[in-house]
Amino acid sequence: MAIQATYLDMPLDASDLDVENLAYFKHCAAHDFHLHRCGACGLLRYPPTTACPWCASPKSDWVPVEGSGAVHSYTEVHHAIQPAFKSHTPYLILLVDLDTQKGQPSEHEALRVVGNLVTPDGRLAPPEMVCRVGIGTRVHMVFTDVTAGLALPQWTIDEGATQPTKPWRYPQE
Repeated sequence: MAIQATYLDMPLDASDLDVENLAYFKHCAAHDFHLHRCGACGLLRYPPTTACPWCASPKSDWVPVEGSGAVHSYTEVHHAIQPAFKSHTPYLILLVDLDTQKGQPSEHEALRVVGNLVTPDGRLAPPEMVCRVGIGTRVHMVFTDVTAGLALPQWTIDEGATQPTKPWRYPQE
């Protein structure tokens, strides 16, 4: 069944043909993070795809994955393209190295998942939270409920984790 919704005035749409994403978002709607595990090589993959990017096998199963990791990279948005996001600037889009499968399939790789920096209740993070995050900041996944059957996986600061003393950030104005 297709999903159509609006998040901060931005339309979201997953058609009936988008089988992998529909299954992915079904798990997210239940606030469970699941990814495909390849039936041949055993590696996890993100985003959901029809075949393994490592060995090209089409066989896979959905498995639960812990949503915790460290910020690998980020972009700080100051000029929102979507008008509804303007009141939330600056906001961060994070690329997070999951603790799961770090250093696989090679020592320089990791399972990396994208999401916004949000408060623990799933709202875009305010500026005072944004300025605390940089490369290496420990985060964990939370879900922003959008509509029935759809929640977006997002990231919030893991207040219980040991954080880097001074995470690297782009120079500030």
